[in-house]
Amino acid sequence: MASDPNEPPREPVPDYRPIERFWPYVDLPEQPTDEELAALDPELSEALFGTPKRPFSITIDFPVFTGPGYARAVELARASAEYRELGVGDRLRHRARYYPQDAVALRDLFEIVGTLDATEVLIDDKPVPYARELWLPLTWFLIR
Repeated sequence: MASDPNEPPREPVPDYRPIERFWPYVDLPEQPTDEELAALDPELSEALFGTPKRPFSITIDFPVFTGPGYARAVELARASAEYRELGVGDRLRHRARYYPQDAVALRDLFEIVGTLDATEVLIDDKPVPYARELWLPLTWFLIR
């Protein structure tokens, strides 16, 4: 008897039924935790959830460097309003956010890391022209 060319090939019936469990994804929560949300890159967070209602801030982003001021710079950065470490190894960067009332601490950190070419000054998490030359000196006026 010739088989029909349009009929799909017959496959054997398995002897067992696979478990309908999708390990390791079973125990993951459907919503991200507060720690996961806090660790999001600011641009990604803004794209996902819109612009957050946050006061004006200046962020200092600096790399690992050799010298006596590095330990003090990291200590000052960790004492900031918000601190994050991005990258690993020689690509590690420290990011410290300061609000206007923290102008003294911002100045103290910038005095240490401001001479580094790789140091970035971000205004509300965005690179802005003249951030070093204009925005930081305007912030120093808040120091009493």
